[in-house]
Amino acid sequence: MRILLLAATSAAIAATAAENTTNFLRDVAPILNKAGCTSGPCHGSAKGKNGFKLSLRGYDPQFDYEALLYDLSGRRFNRADPAQSLMLAKPTQQVAHQGGLRFEKDTRYYKTIYNWIAQGVPYGDPNKDAVESLQVQPKDILMDQPGLAQTVKVTAVYKDGTTRDVTADANVESNVPDVAKVSDEAKVSGERIGEATLLVRYQGKFTTVPVTILNPKPGFTWKALPQNNFVDELIDAKLKKLKIQPTGLASDAAFLRRVTLDLTGQTPSPDAVRAFLADPTPTKLKRQKTIEKLLASPAYVDHWTVKWGDLLQNNRKFLGEKGAFGFREWIRASLAANKPWDKMVHELIASRGSSYDNPAANFYRITKDAKPAMEKTTQVFLGVRMVCAQCHDHPFEKWTQNQYYEMSAFLSPVGVRAGYEVGEDIVYDQRANYDMKHPKDGHVVAPKFLVATSGANNIPIPNDERRRDAYADWLTSKTNPFFARSTANRVWSYFFGRGIIDPVDDIRASNPPVNPELLDALTKDFTDHNFDLRNLMRVIVNSRTYQAGIETNEWNSLDTENFSHQFPRRLSAEQLMDGVAAATGTRPAFPEVPPDTTASQVPDPHVGKEGFLDVFGRPSRESPCECERRTDFSLPQALNLVNGRTISSSVADPKGRIAKLILSGVDDKKVVEDLYLSAIGRIPTAAESASAVQYMAGQGGRASRAQDLLWALLNSKAFLYNH
Repeated sequence: MRILLLAATSAAIAATAAENTTNFLRDVAPILNKAGCTSGPCHGSAKGKNGFKLSLRGYDPQFDYEALLYDLSGRRFNRADPAQSLMLAKPTQQVAHQGGLRFEKDTRYYKTIYNWIAQGVPYGDPNKDAVESLQVQPKDILMDQPGLAQTVKVTAVYKDGTTRDVTADANVESNVPDVAKVSDEAKVSGERIGEATLLVRYQGKFTTVPVTILNPKPGFTWKALPQNNFVDELIDAKLKKLKIQPTGLASDAAFLRRVTLDLTGQTPSPDAVRAFLADPTPTKLKRQKTIEKLLASPAYVDHWTVKWGDLLQNNRKFLGEKGAFGFREWIRASLAANKPWDKMVHELIASRGSSYDNPAANFYRITKDAKPAMEKTTQVFLGVRMVCAQCHDHPFEKWTQNQYYEMSAFLSPVGVRAGYEVGEDIVYDQRANYDMKHPKDGHVVAPKFLVATSGANNIPIPNDERRRDAYADWLTSKTNPFFARSTANRVWSYFFGRGIIDPVDDIRASNPPVNPELLDALTKDFTDHNFDLRNLMRVIVNSRTYQAGIETNEWNSLDTENFSHQFPRRLSAEQLMDGVAAATGTRPAFPEVPPDTTASQVPDPHVGKEGFLDVFGRPSRESPCECERRTDFSLPQALNLVNGRTISSSVADPKGRIAKLILSGVDDKKVVEDLYLSAIGRIPTAAESASAVQYMAGQGGRASRAQDLLWALLNSKAFLYNH
């Protein structure tokens, strides 16, 4: 009995000692991260600092532990006298430290590291001491007005099921500090009206907390507007909560110009505007009818061929002239047939054979190596940027370096060799020497899906060169949590100037959607309709949210991200050039293509190189990023508009719109009306008409005066922007 009692006592003492043991995983690594030792400007940089390197943000604790213990024969520890350890002397500046003072001697950080060294620097048990997840309270923060504050509590849940309050050691940051400012003590202060997201990070785990600061202005009363579909219902639900009153419908003329530009890249003709304005059909029905007509038009196909051609980098620099034309025609034919988006992407990923016989195979001619090909597929089709994980675990997301190479392994067997014809390439499956090796230790990496899906178990991964077929199946699966979601978000951005998640190709936990319920509903609708791109667009443009005016009211004037009103968007390069051509009644002269080719029909960026299209931001298609297309304004653009050859020669074309109007014998009022309709898509107001007619009657001749008027309209914001 005495022996059993002694044994039980010894076990209890051992258990208590184990509980009091300080280890690297649970106790010390968080201190290094919080103190900034593993940050990019310090020892976490690519080359470290002053000869000592740690993993960025502590993504590899095993590496950091071994670096501390064994680098330079363990000179950073003094087990006989822990206080003399460089690991304590430098951050307290007892010894010169370029990183400055990181903590004082009487702090918890100092005592924790001291005890760890004194106890023999144990690493800890990854099956017990690694963090499994984070819990944050409150889960969302809603403040009735600026000036209030709320402290968040961060709890780490470990793999052994235990929990710990880690608020003091977690990193809590705001993505919009001038809306929600966070102190070192995790106190969140509401600075102004708006929304922000807190990124909570601790030991490689991330979570987010939405923060909303409401408008304290009294007198808000929600005024319900008509809701055309679920988009409006979900938008209104959030706006009502935020005390934001949405703007009502745009005028018929504004709507027609907007939707025609967005769906076809073209401006409506004067006759189309007159007919739409004169149509007595109820507003909702006649707008629906117009949308269907635009979706079925050849111009729709041309416009969206440009969009997807940009992302798929259709460029003769990579493909040659014949390859670029062939790839463009494949994209165009797919859109014309309304091929489901999953089928279209699957054909690209699984493509093989001659780039001439199977134009989809051009996809691999652009990114011939497995790693950039994987980065492109995840960024374009999943909205996930994996490039950061090539050298280390992603600093702002859960993706790891191992996952980067596991995903790349799907495409490592892809080979590209010269074909039999000039400029032709053959995409094939290599049967040897295609192993993907990990850069750390050179071991062969087996392919593995980035995330598990409900159908993943039904997608076997071949252990041979045809593994990318499984990759194509997984990528385009309805159960893939990113594929439909990223496309719905990307398409939404084309109609509003920003995504529900923005940037659209940077979907991650630390960049949450501004309206998660809306994005979920759009994603579900997209998959329920079997990845029908036209239907997705139909849902969006039929919503009242899309059809809203650009005008603001006292409750939504500060809203920039909840879609309570539309924003003017500068026309794209192709839209501008085709808009000039339509307004002036001319055609741009492009080399290498038929004379009636529009800017939206140009096959690649080498046609008309360094001309009007490039000045106004046409992308070179050397990157799959949306950011490559520029829609800002610059001095060269302003000069081009004022006295550039494209506009001046089009306005004065002897076979153009003005010449035909003058020769037809119509009066000045009719000329003015036609110029307004052709340039900015609306009938001039009475004051505008009277002023323009008076100008037309002045010295210099009708034609010259009409040219001045059209030139002024083409230089106005009413023309340059989609309202």
